[in-house]
Amino acid sequence: MMQGLVFEGDRQISLRDFSDPNPGPGEVLLRVTASGMCGSDLHYYRAEASAPDAPVCIGGHEPAGVIEELGAGVDPVRFAVGQRVMVHHYAGCGGCEACRSGWTQMCTTGPATVYGKSAHGAHAPFMTVSTQSVLPLSDSLSDIAAAAIGCGTGTAWGALDRVGDVGGADLVVFGQGPVGLSATMLATARGARVIAVDLADSRLEQARAFGAAETINSGSVDPVSMIKQLTSGGATVAIETSGATAAATAALESLAPWGRLGVVGLGGRIEVDVRKFLSRQVTIATSWSLSSVQQIQCANFVDRHHLPVDDLFSHRWTLADAVEAYAEFDKQTSGKGVFTF
Repeated sequence: MMQGLVFEGDRQISLRDFSDPNPGPGEVLLRVTASGMCGSDLHYYRAEASAPDAPVCIGGHEPAGVIEELGAGVDPVRFAVGQRVMVHHYAGCGGCEACRSGWTQMCTTGPATVYGKSAHGAHAPFMTVSTQSVLPLSDSLSDIAAAAIGCGTGTAWGALDRVGDVGGADLVVFGQGPVGLSATMLATARGARVIAVDLADSRLEQARAFGAAETINSGSVDPVSMIKQLTSGGATVAIETSGATAAATAALESLAPWGRLGVVGLGGRIEVDVRKFLSRQVTIATSWSLSSVQQIQCANFVDRHHLPVDDLFSHRWTLADAVEAYAEFDKQTSGKGVFTF
């Protein structure tokens, strides 16, 4: 038996007993070494209390670990016991165009499996994973960096890919939580001049450490006016990570003509006055996580440029500390948290 973390809703979690998992055909058994805490976890954490008969699922969708066992039919040349890996936290049919291009979360033959939501996730010592979701991990990247690249940092990478080339651009990142800080770090390394926006001076200080050329506390100044002042008219690119409607609106307003907005944060709304924006030729792109192909590209980029992804983590926890860990994470005043095993 092992214990796994379950989100009960109403800011409650529990550690429940589960049978030790066994890999099925086409799966591997993963010994989890790191399981990141993602901002989207808070949607489950803060949700209404679960019904007594609701399906029970172990949370956590940012795993890194070591292969412990191969299921039937798994190629022992591609996958080996003892191999360190990261995980693309979705699995699809494996045969449709979306799956074959790495976008398994957009599987067209049926709902995709989402680890930590519709299948047991990584907030436990072991989990089973489809081989289509298992990705190689460089020895020079840490387990916690791999966990972040699997979702939080990877989501920032996906958003930057969605808005196109950012080299030489004035790029503003709204929100400097783990995803926003990752966007600041990655965009700087990709050649952008980054302006970081947040309400917390501590996060803006971290943004500077990750390469931001300018920072704006949106609680003390109007961010749109300040961005236009710092860019001589508006940003080339904006990335919105906070999920706040006010931030999304400001991000759109801050764009220069031909500007591009990438929207990542969940919960916000954008209302476009077509008459106002038509002549400015702006582009708005939503971005949902990243593909497995992009996850490998992101990991290789982080490795090659020696980016300090580990510094995103302000707290390292054991599973026994889960109640305290999510209470702290819920405040959204610190950096990223991770369970290590």
